Amino acid sequence: MAKSKSNVSFSLVHAHACGIDVGSKSNWVCVGRGKDRIREFGVFTEDHHTLAKWLQRHKVKTIAMESTGVYWKSLFLILQTYGFEVLLVHASHVKNVRGKKSDMSDCRWIWQLHRAGLLQGSFQPDEFTEELRTYNRQRKSLVEGAAQQISKMQKALVLMNLQLPIVLTDITGKSGLAIIQAILDGQRDGKQLAALADRRVKASKEEIAKALTGQWHEQQLFTLRQSWQLYHFYWERIRECDEQIETHLAKRSEQLHKHDLVYEPSKKNFHTKMHQSLM
Repeated sequence: MAKSKSNVSFSLVHAHACGIDVGSKSNWVCVGRGKDRIREFGVFTEDHHTLAKWLQRHKVKTIAMESTGVYWKSLFLILQTYGFEVLLVHASHVKNVRGKKSDMSDCRWIWQLHRAGLLQGSFQPDEFTEELRTYNRQRKSLVEGAAQQISKMQKALVLMNLQLPIVLTDITGKSGLAIIQAILDGQRDGKQLAALADRRVKASKEEIAKALTGQWHEQQLFTLRQSWQLYHFYWERIRECDEQIETHLAKRSEQLHKHDLVYEPSKKNFHTKMHQSLM
């Protein structure tokens, strides 16, 4: 006996609901049953405004959309400016809701779930917090990039049997920076390089001189120089991020009249020490 096709029915919670399936090249929108209630829109800013006006004509009040990559952000913000209630729903939540999606487009399935009140929006920070998070994420990415360049410098040194990482706990500290700069400037004498180490370094000058006596390979010096330059480039960008964060926080404290909340970076901040040593 042939099995009958399952039909899913839901109770009505949001009468003026909309479901949006967000994509990189187009957005599919559903505001009800029937082909005329499902429409595809582009992803340009003009298309977002056209979409919003189309929703207004259909008297939509609340919208659910999937959090697909970063493609949802611009549409999300524009829809909010039109006064819609917008719920950002994680894709896994939509898929995990019990029911049979059969032959429904993604946007219609989102619409039906939202119409029944089965979807819950993710937390969305306010404009101030979102901007601060963007700066901090960028800073984190830059710090990771700088760390990669440190690893590459260490590798280039070790391949020339220059065991600087053994005698110095941090090759990007004051002593390490001075020694690497001297190497890139052409200094090859281990004793001369060791003399650049700060007196507070635990290793003796003799030990440092032995560690800096190696084989000078042109290709590794080339790699060392490029990694050195990239390392400093990253930290210049990090400094710019810090300045932007400080400005952003100061502006916020001014708006709230809470000047005691102004961020003051520590004088012992690592990248500040680095830049001072380069001056």
